[in-house]
Amino acid sequence: MSDWQPGDRRPDTAAMLRVNQAGEYGATRIYAGQLAVLGRGSAAAHQIARMATQEERHLARFNKLMSERRVRPTALQPIWSVAGFALGAATALLSEKAAMACTDAVETEIDKHYSEQLEQLGESDPELAADIAEFQAEELEHRETAREHGAQEAVGYPVLSAVIRAGCRVAIELSKRV
Repeated sequence: MSDWQPGDRRPDTAAMLRVNQAGEYGATRIYAGQLAVLGRGSAAAHQIARMATQEERHLARFNKLMSERRVRPTALQPIWSVAGFALGAATALLSEKAAMACTDAVETEIDKHYSEQLEQLGESDPELAADIAEFQAEELEHRETAREHGAQEAVGYPVLSAVIRAGCRVAIELSKRV
């Protein structure tokens, strides 16, 4: 049974897939930038590598759904590649706690974004909704991991978090359309 009623707007699942794939791609690039700076020896790097593996799995799933449903990726992907890596590297250069603050900020916005998508989907696309719900739970684990590793203790945390969250919101809106 669907929540959709005549006259209701159907969820734009193509835009959802496009933005989710772009977001997961961006996350893999952020973590790549952080690991390039931190190396693999620190406790933060160990956690980042674990989270990156999950993001790669999310990305692979959205890539598969996009291929099956013939959804084009965002044209902004080359920009997200450079911007994600630069954000990851820059936050890691600041400190391990700033790298974790980046994860905290990104995952806070992704949680909000995925909640909105699940509400829009209702029961209209159970396959996509199940993937989003599963990935949302993992993204929340990432946020909690970041907080356990000092994200909120990073120098300038309120400003750093606000800037990264604003950037995420812009990237989300652009990736839906472009």
